[in-house]
Amino acid sequence: MKKAVIAVVVVAALMVGFSLAGLPAPVFSASLWTASVLAAPAQLFGRDAKKEDTTRLLTGKVLDASDSPLPNAVVYLTNTHTRSVKTYIVAGDGTYRFPGLQPTIDYEVYAQYDTHKSGTKTVSQFDDRKQVYISLKINTKGDSK
Repeated sequence: MKKAVIAVVVVAALMVGFSLAGLPAPVFSASLWTASVLAAPAQLFGRDAKKEDTTRLLTGKVLDASDSPLPNAVVYLTNTHTRSVKTYIVAGDGTYRFPGLQPTIDYEVYAQYDTHKSGTKTVSQFDDRKQVYISLKINTKGDSK
């Protein structure tokens, strides 16, 4: 990327410099000029095709003791490095989704429904899966945990 930017800047500077000095502009290869002009915007403004998305996706379901979904339960995701917390109110089918997780960070996840809470599970940085699925079970009939 730096080479393409430098090439475009150098060529543009030479063209402007020669025209300001009243000298005839040097003759550049049309293919070099075209390649430089076309390559720079793609690299400056577009995504680099070589880079791939390295983030992870955490999905799962919140279920009661009889494996029925618990709609409107709240799932808590804690970044163990910064201690920041994200929440998600599960859908009618009990599903939740946390995209864009950093692969070098551990996360803790648990769910809460009314006063009842699931156990806490960990998404480890040593787990190399790009998509992690975790079911969270909440015993809604017993004492809250």
